[in-house]
Amino acid sequence: MYPYTICFIKRGNSLLLLNREKAPTKGLWNGVGGKFEPGESPLDCVLRETFEETGIRLADAQYRGVVSWESDGISTGGMYVFVAELPEDYIYPTPVKISEGILDWKSIDWTLSERNLGIGEMIPYYLPAILNGECLEHRCTFLNHRLTGYAAVPLTLEVHS
Repeated sequence: MYPYTICFIKRGNSLLLLNREKAPTKGLWNGVGGKFEPGESPLDCVLRETFEETGIRLADAQYRGVVSWESDGISTGGMYVFVAELPEDYIYPTPVKISEGILDWKSIDWTLSERNLGIGEMIPYYLPAILNGECLEHRCTFLNHRLTGYAAVPLTLEVHS
């Protein structure tokens, strides 16, 4: 079981992203989420973390697979990925400062734009598939802290909500 969850909250053509103040993605825009508490399922964790970080109480989030990573030949982690969709008229004023960083709505086009150095390196590889409803394992390979490989493969891990 991986130790983390991440959720991309969608409203129309925008995502609620967090510019994180802490490593390992310090200074980059990313989804919201975090670490499991004892006894939590991936869904329980992502719903709790989303509420803690945004104040938005989601009724549900759609499981979209996992992102795993290997650094310098060693498997070093992974996370369960979810997408939650809010109504287009949902009001959530941003930017807003929270303890984790700054929350703001960013267009999907901006998030996926070529050479966007403000977004985590892995996100442009796996985000299109998860927004398209695909449920895959996204394997990322790093060498000397730089992304050197990516593969989307059929999911082999089972998740219990």
